[in-house]
Amino acid sequence: MQETPLDRVLDVIAAASDSTAAGAIDDPDLPVAGTALIVRDGDAGPEVLLIQRPDRGSFGGAWVFPGGKVEASDREGLAVDATEEDVARRAAVRESLEETGLEIEPVVTLSQWDPPVGAKVRIRTWFFIARAIGGELAPSPDEVVGWEWVRPRDVLDRHATADVTLYPPTWVTLNALADASDSDALIARATFERFSTTARQAATGLMLVWQGDAAFETEGGAGAARHRLEVGVLPWVYTRSAG
Repeated sequence: MQETPLDRVLDVIAAASDSTAAGAIDDPDLPVAGTALIVRDGDAGPEVLLIQRPDRGSFGGAWVFPGGKVEASDREGLAVDATEEDVARRAAVRESLEETGLEIEPVVTLSQWDPPVGAKVRIRTWFFIARAIGGELAPSPDEVVGWEWVRPRDVLDRHATADVTLYPPTWVTLNALADASDSDALIARATFERFSTTARQAATGLMLVWQGDAAFETEGGAGAARHRLEVGVLPWVYTRSAG
C-alpha cells in the first residue's frame, strides 16, 4: 500500500515516541526556522494562507504556513544583540516572499516550537502572525503545489476527514484561532507560548504532550493536568486543562 502524507506525519511522531525524554526549550544546537500565518478578512470570517508542499521532503504533501530555515542573509544588518526571534522573523518574511510572492509584516510573535527529542529532524520554529503589505500572490512552483485562503475552522474540519494533511504545530495553531470573528480579533487573541514537545502513547495511539501536562516529564505521570494532542485516530483531540 502506498504511504500517504498522513502516514508520514504519524511515522515522524512514532519515531520520536521511542524516546522518553522531555523536550528541552532553547536547545542552542537546534537549527531555527520562521513561519508566517498570513491573515486577511474573508466574506465569512478571518482567513489564513495555507500552501501545500510537493510530495517529497520532510513535509511532503502537507498543508503548511509559508516559511523555512534561517539563512545567513537573515542575520545581515541586524544588531549584534539581535535575538533568535529577530532572525527567525527575518526568515519568515523572506521565505513568505520567495514562496508566495507576498510581502508581509509580522505583527505578533505567536509561538516557538521545539520538536520531540527523538525526532529524526529537529528544527526549532517560530510562528508569526502577519499581514500582507504588498506583492501579488504568485506561489513558487518548486515549493508550492497548492494554495488556499481558508478559515481555520474549515481546514480543521477537512483534516478530520483526511481531506488535508496537517502537522501538529499547524493543527494546534489553527485550533487556537478558529473562533475569531475577524482578523483583528484573531491577532488580539494571540498570546505568545513556547511548546516543548514530548511524544507519548495514549489509549487511542500516539499523542504529543507539552508543558503543563502530567505526562510531560514522565510517561504516565501522576496528576490530572492536560496539555496534549491525541493523533492516533482522526479526528485529532486537543485537551488542555489545569487538572
